Amino acid sequence: MNTKMILTDLDHTLLHSDGSLSDRTIQVLKECQNRGIFVVIATARYWIGAESYIEAIQPNYEITTDGTLIHQNGNQVYSYNLDVQKANQIVKNLLEYSPQTEITVASGRTVYWNSQHISESKKLHKAVYNDYSIPLECQVNKIVAELSDENIAAEIARKNHCRLQCYRNDNWYAFLPENSGKIQAIRELVNLLNISLNDVVSFGDDINDIEMLQICGIGVAVANAVEKAKIAADCVTISNDDDGVADWIEKNILADSK
Repeated sequence: MNTKMILTDLDHTLLHSDGSLSDRTIQVLKECQNRGIFVVIATARYWIGAESYIEAIQPNYEITTDGTLIHQNGNQVYSYNLDVQKANQIVKNLLEYSPQTEITVASGRTVYWNSQHISESKKLHKAVYNDYSIPLECQVNKIVAELSDENIAAEIARKNHCRLQCYRNDNWYAFLPENSGKIQAIRELVNLLNISLNDVVSFGDDINDIEMLQICGIGVAVANAVEKAKIAADCVTISNDDDGVADWIEKNILADSK
């Protein structure tokens, strides 16, 4: 296989379970770049939530916010948005269901949040406070809310004709533009770079990684992935805590290209 791109999720895939990133992983990804292979992260995280890892990895491109944004060196090259009117209606529906629910709204690299504890958040301490008493006027890539009932989330998504994204072992739900997701961003990026999906190796662990694992030339799940992701993948590497991504790359890409 002529690998031209490494595409990897962050949480529970490239990162250890405690959120750390090993020196080994950074070095392996850097060696891929030295050999002309694009390194791309593809994460559900907001850009500001991934920023520290972007600084450490220095990827060629960053797909963030569940595939609704692509940045290159911090510069936006792709954005897929919810209609502003629809975004405001989703926020209104969420607050009607639970006035105290925490809601985050991504608009490019800016994240709005109605939490009183923004400064205490490791991921989103750069968020901007917004109680949503005034309608949003900006483009919106993604809305996330904490809900106790998945059926309520599904109903809000249905009413507003948007995509609902759930996450493993979590009660946070994301509302995204219809037909958005990691694979749409990946297709945009490979077209931009004029490379084939067959030349891409992807790594993931969760439900929202399944399509990514399926459409790329080789899809690799880490050992700690959910079972559905393992089934969708072409192969399974060792766990994220054992540097599964770096280990697979060393054995199957770097060793072959020496």
